[in-house]
Amino acid sequence: MRAVVQHRYGGPEVLEVAEVADPVPGDGDVLIRVDAVAVSAGDVFLMHGEPRMVRLAFGLRRPKRAVLGRDVAGEVVAVGPGVTRFRVGDPVYAESDQGGWAELVAVPERFVATRPASVDVVHAAAVPVSGGTALQGLRLAAVRPGQHVLVTGASGGVGGFAVQLAKAMGAEVTGVCRGEKADFVRSLGADHVIDHTREDFTANEGRYDVVFDMVADHPLGRIRRSLTRTGTLVLSSGRGGRVLGPLGRIAAASLVSPFVPQRLRPLAAKRSGDDLAELARRIDAGEVRPAVDAVIPLERAAEAVARFEAGDVRGKLVLATG
Repeated sequence: MRAVVQHRYGGPEVLEVAEVADPVPGDGDVLIRVDAVAVSAGDVFLMHGEPRMVRLAFGLRRPKRAVLGRDVAGEVVAVGPGVTRFRVGDPVYAESDQGGWAELVAVPERFVATRPASVDVVHAAAVPVSGGTALQGLRLAAVRPGQHVLVTGASGGVGGFAVQLAKAMGAEVTGVCRGEKADFVRSLGADHVIDHTREDFTANEGRYDVVFDMVADHPLGRIRRSLTRTGTLVLSSGRGGRVLGPLGRIAAASLVSPFVPQRLRPLAAKRSGDDLAELARRIDAGEVRPAVDAVIPLERAAEAVARFEAGDVRGKLVLATG
């Protein structure tokens, strides 16, 4: 099969298309023909091998696994022993443990769900990582109707889903983004939009019940001042130093949280087929719509990553294998 591979860490230049062996589904695995696969921030971090600490798990000198990609959508072409919920021909989407920038990928059944019926395969591929992260973050914050939720990075993948899901949960939502993306964030349902190049949301002292932070460009103390007295800060960003990444920020939040009335909650999103099923239900109910900025052929993955890194994307970029 064709796949986008990398044999060293670096920028988009390390990506190339190659023929690799087809994956074989093991016990409990679903083999998916990948029709579309999204580009996510986590893919780009792993491509660079940064923060450096990730190399302890993914390969010190070079990637242990040559194929990136987690957000996959397509059709079941085979199932391994023990699979009970899916059969050949089923339209599915899943969060893979890498390997998705390819024509085939094997994913454990518990991380697979039936695709939403109301969107095409390209838009389904935009959902798993970003939609799941947003859903789990808002659950962690225990968002309730009438609360005021602020979402940083609101024009991105996770941010765009967080805006929509918070609205569906009955919250008043403020999105933070660059000014030229304000109309896009409003189209997702944001009640208010802050242009971070002109206004600092942390100047709004005591205003927000929940801040869902995907950007990590403000000190924790300043964000806390923008929260209500018992508000919640959800931290979900891979940014930070080149070695430890977000660990310093996570450690600081964990140390401070027990001593203040506010809740400071680092988010470690996990793969979940149940969450994908819930997202599919919400999409089919019209509560959420996946936003796709562009569809780019798989063989031009390097171009897609360069575009992602340039910061001009609204929603998600999706690679098409056909």
